[in-house]
Amino acid sequence: MSKSTISTFQLFEMFPDEATARTYLESRLWPNGSVCPTCASGERLTQRKNGFYRCNQCQLDFTIRTGTIFERSHIPLHKWLYAMYLLVTARKGISSMQLAKEIGVTQKSAWFMLHRLREACAGELEKLQGTVEVDEAFFGGKESNKHESKKLRAGRGSVGKTAVVGLRERGGKVIAKTIDATDKEALQGAIFEHVEVGSQIMTDEASGYAGLAGLFFDHDTVAHSAGEYRRGTVHTNSIESVWAVMKRGMHGVYHHASPKHLSRYVDEFTFRLNEGDVKRHTLDRLESFVEAVDGKRLTYARLIQ
Repeated sequence: MSKSTISTFQLFEMFPDEATARTYLESRLWPNGSVCPTCASGERLTQRKNGFYRCNQCQLDFTIRTGTIFERSHIPLHKWLYAMYLLVTARKGISSMQLAKEIGVTQKSAWFMLHRLREACAGELEKLQGTVEVDEAFFGGKESNKHESKKLRAGRGSVGKTAVVGLRERGGKVIAKTIDATDKEALQGAIFEHVEVGSQIMTDEASGYAGLAGLFFDHDTVAHSAGEYRRGTVHTNSIESVWAVMKRGMHGVYHHASPKHLSRYVDEFTFRLNEGDVKRHTLDRLESFVEAVDGKRLTYARLIQ
């Protein structure tokens, strides 16, 4: 067994029930003791049974679930931890059908759980710097695979698909998000938003990147249309490897993601790339996930609206 990971059996030994999972979550989310989610005070609290606390100042009864992705869920916390373990260690993700079988819930509950977990994956990262590779990809069903009544008949390539722009700092983090178009405004807007001024930008020759050189960045391109994929240190291979993993997961595990939900799937894959590095111990990866759940409540009504 690798020293950087733990088996599912070991995870079950650590968190065999709701109580042990709750104690672990409290230690990570409340390192200095229980805190009221309304007034953010740890004073004037009364501890009750089964993980409940009463804030005598706000007159609020709360648990470690309150204000997190676990709020109003009837699924035991140790099952949530196992789902988090699976999501952060499965390189290409895990389907709701598979998760339902693993933890003994309905597929509908597993689907909702996974979207709550993806909600936790979203978060603001520090701006990228140094050498940053930028590229765009398209996600959605192929026209040739669609039923006749679903075909758009508007051309090939990106027709009917959702665009995602990705930025990868060499040796660092990945940022990716859905965009409405792949024009100059959208692509360069993403670069200005997420990359430190003075960084070196690597892209292909797409017209949306034209004019970047001299606009506070150094800019080098590779001409994919001419069969050029690397020129010394100039390439976009790192960000393209992100698309390779993401597309294998989307096609092989999830099969389909509607444009409405695609951004959460993108957040899941980027979180796993950033925090799920196999060089980090599994428990460290799990802790990063746990620390991201606070303030990320997602209701079913908001999910399906």
